Amino acid sequence: MQQAQKQQHNPLSNNQKHVRLAKADLHQGDCLAVIPHLDGFFDAVVTDPPYSSGGQSKGNRAASTGAKYLNTGSVQWPDFAGDSKDQRSYLHWSALWMGLCYEKLNPGGLIVVFSDWRQLPVTTDAIQASGFTWRGVGVWDKAGSARPYKGGFKAQTEFFVWGSKGPLVGDSYSPGLFRVQQKPGEKRHQVGKPLDLMEPLVAACGNRILDPFMGSGTTGVAAIGQGKEFSGIEVCDHYFQVAVDRIRER
Repeated sequence: MQQAQKQQHNPLSNNQKHVRLAKADLHQGDCLAVIPHLDGFFDAVVTDPPYSSGGQSKGNRAASTGAKYLNTGSVQWPDFAGDSKDQRSYLHWSALWMGLCYEKLNPGGLIVVFSDWRQLPVTTDAIQASGFTWRGVGVWDKAGSARPYKGGFKAQTEFFVWGSKGPLVGDSYSPGLFRVQQKPGEKRHQVGKPLDLMEPLVAACGNRILDPFMGSGTTGVAAIGQGKEFSGIEVCDHYFQVAVDRIRER
């Protein structure tokens, strides 16, 4: 069912947009600027930030995200921003935005942050540096979506690091490994996560969800589909509009 939409310029910047739907509050802009001005508090942060892990040299990291992360020569989706940091700056930046999220979470609130194998140690450090209690690492098994390496092993997994703001609350039990293959035609972003993966992660969280890097809006689609409230932030204009359209249709 189509929901009422209100779109206006955010007073923080002339380049930021703000779209409010019935159960979604969507912002275009840099999350470091937007998070401190969000209304109220949240029960969970569920997000998939840029990994800045493609390439093993400064020059390779500066390449387009399509060249770094897509197997095919044709790029169906536009590149995304913020993916050229080295590990020291990635750690510092991650601790900054996670620290802002910490201030916006209710006591006991969860943080769930995706990572690949290269940035896994840095992400676990940032979780702790920003004040969260690090609780563990979950696994996304990509099944048939894995990237093969001749002479080596398939890149078959990505990870999510999770923690809490103080002691855990709630009485639910959720798995720590999810075997989900990306469905053909479902993807709306170069490195977007499958809806079938995000739905159980969101289900394990409380009622009000924040995603500082919402990309094409899959976390929001999962949250709204479960009757939860969602706030999302995305810096890229193209993906912001994709997220708005998907969540509005939900």
